[in-house]
Amino acid sequence: MSVGLWTHWVAMHAVPKVFMSLQGRTGNPLGSLISSHGRGIDPYPLMEEIRRRGPLIRTPFVWATADHAVSREILRDKRFGVTPPNGMEMPRPLRILLDRTDPKVANPVEPPAMVIVDPPDHTRYRQLVAQSFTPRAIDKLDTRVAEVTAELIDRLAGTPQPDLIADFASALPVAMIAEILGLPAETHAQLLDWGHHGSPLLDIGIPWRTYRRAIAGLRGLDGFLTEHFDRVRAGGPDDNPFSRMAADHTLTDHELAANAALLIGAGFETTVNLIGNGIVLLLRNPDQLARLRENPDLWPGAVDEILRIHSPVQMTARTARCDVEVAGRRLPAGSMVAVLLGGANHDPRVFPEPARFDITRPNAREHLAFASGIHVCLGAALARIEGATALRALFDAYPDVRLTEDPRPRGLVNLHGYLKLPALLGTRRTEPAGLVC
Repeated sequence: MSVGLWTHWVAMHAVPKVFMSLQGRTGNPLGSLISSHGRGIDPYPLMEEIRRRGPLIRTPFVWATADHAVSREILRDKRFGVTPPNGMEMPRPLRILLDRTDPKVANPVEPPAMVIVDPPDHTRYRQLVAQSFTPRAIDKLDTRVAEVTAELIDRLAGTPQPDLIADFASALPVAMIAEILGLPAETHAQLLDWGHHGSPLLDIGIPWRTYRRAIAGLRGLDGFLTEHFDRVRAGGPDDNPFSRMAADHTLTDHELAANAALLIGAGFETTVNLIGNGIVLLLRNPDQLARLRENPDLWPGAVDEILRIHSPVQMTARTARCDVEVAGRRLPAGSMVAVLLGGANHDPRVFPEPARFDITRPNAREHLAFASGIHVCLGAALARIEGATALRALFDAYPDVRLTEDPRPRGLVNLHGYLKLPALLGTRRTEPAGLVC
């Protein structure tokens, strides 16, 4: 065991979890929420308690909001920046420990991953990575989404009792991320493994074994990506933005690997949750599924309602760069705000009857599941396509599909989804059900 790695985990996860657990015992709902890792606690009542206390509330070390308007304002306000681990409001000794024990791997939630840096670095990384998400690139990926989904539906026919996470929801987004990075199909299983083990790093207070496994996975991914981009440089660039960046050394090896790891970790894991959450919601709301079968044009709106009611990412954080006033509260420079995306998406002043799943909700697209502002999710358009295509194809091909066990949640605080969805497919419908959107 690396003492440095263990120390980093203590500073990053163990101490914050103990502190938040103690805060939860004193009645602090944010403390209860953040310390709930692995306990399967429903987060929404705690977020509602935070909303009840005000649009922006002060807790020890951090402010918090579950208010839609305040969340959107903070996410879009240039006076706020992202909050890297070593920038969190914490005692100085812990911050020094974090700096001195950094494992130096391509971590998707630490700099130089673009999700956790501010301009000008963020602007430079985003402009480069955005080349993979241009309208032309999305059109090309749209075609591949339909092709891969059809292949997966055919493959399910040979697995009448599949796990709809492992055998379906995971397989589509990892194939798309591999396309974006120019990786061959034989790497999909390894990418899935790295993504699954690395995604808990988005949480606070994860156990030591989980953290150690995640860092080991990131080290494997880091080495794999370095070798891949070295091969790209030796063989010449292909028609792939990441390959071109590798070939012309636009980014350093660490910058390139960190932002590729971001796509693999945060990029596909969230789409897995979108598809899995959608399966569960539609099976639990057969009236809504029936409406989709009657009118397939409703699928895009249904995906946004799935994103709203069960946001794949539940929270993010921003730090005030200067003294700023929000919602009538004065926040000194350096103040950190926990922006509860899941809570904002259940704000009854924006979404009446927020707990009700309604695929025709007229303003469902106003959700903040993809955040907002300069850090809005680059892959939002692709995720919507994947969600609509996969869910429609599954329920068109297998109209009698049902779960054989209660859905098994991941047990994470920030990533909201399921580990397994064991299912019985039933008879496959072979007649065409129209074009997949």
